[in-house]
Amino acid sequence: MEQKKINFKNSNNPSITMSAVINLPDGFDKNRKYPTVVVSHPGGGVKEQTSGLYAKKLAENGFVTIAYDASYQGESTGEPRQLENPYVRTEDASAVIDYLTTLSYVDTAKIGAMGICAGAGYTANAAINDRRIKSVGTVSAVNIGSMFRNGWENNVKDRDAAPYLEAGSNARTQDASGGKFAIMPLAPLKKEDAPNAELAEAWEYYHTDRAQYPTAPGFATLRSLTQIITYDAYNKAEAFFTQPLQIVAGSNAGSKWMSDDLFARVASKQKKFHIVEGANHMSLYDVPKYVDEAVRVLTGFFKETL
Repeated sequence: MEQKKINFKNSNNPSITMSAVINLPDGFDKNRKYPTVVVSHPGGGVKEQTSGLYAKKLAENGFVTIAYDASYQGESTGEPRQLENPYVRTEDASAVIDYLTTLSYVDTAKIGAMGICAGAGYTANAAINDRRIKSVGTVSAVNIGSMFRNGWENNVKDRDAAPYLEAGSNARTQDASGGKFAIMPLAPLKKEDAPNAELAEAWEYYHTDRAQYPTAPGFATLRSLTQIITYDAYNKAEAFFTQPLQIVAGSNAGSKWMSDDLFARVASKQKKFHIVEGANHMSLYDVPKYVDEAVRVLTGFFKETL
């Protein structure tokens, strides 16, 4: 398998240069056309972490894959840094596909997409809007709007999230004054900040040798709340999400309800839900036995649907 680091202009915002890694399968022939999978990273993540891992493993199974850094994040450009605007993140997936359609070895009739955590929610939203995505895989899916409104375990009412909108609105006023942009954690920045063991593992993933990376500081601009709180990654899935869907979630994941919600809402006639026994949300990021199981399921699914 060959990896190539690339940069390209974001077609939705040409002032932004996207950074990505393309993975080419063994025996790659530039004169052939290959089924291709776009892999989107979690909120707060970068391509060198779990999205890059899944992209690499799928390429080992015969696909061309691309893992990329979102606009304003990682090695992609854009200001303010660490903006987590879900509408931009959704459009980024389509911008990556725009780029892929210019490559002679990409079979544009066989483009699939997958994501991990919030990247899975953004992928679902992109598929609702972009018919070039022919099939969708999700791992530990998070609908970032639902998560911020309703809590990690879906135990908060929408209306009780109003203070977050207030905080995001006030942050925009502060940002406009020309000072340093206000920030918020996307995963606990300190272990003691974690409300439960599963989210303590999120701290461990992003802030210890387990997977920390210099371009993934683990926070977002606080102003992002004005876009996140009202966002629904699954908006109109009942009408327009008709592509085949493969969901993968851990049996012990506090976030599993967001995979259940996606599965219930899509219009897809071909949809599958695979539960990885013993895995929680974070262990599907990088624990070898769980990742290998997820990759086996996704490989079979993408070979069947692309």
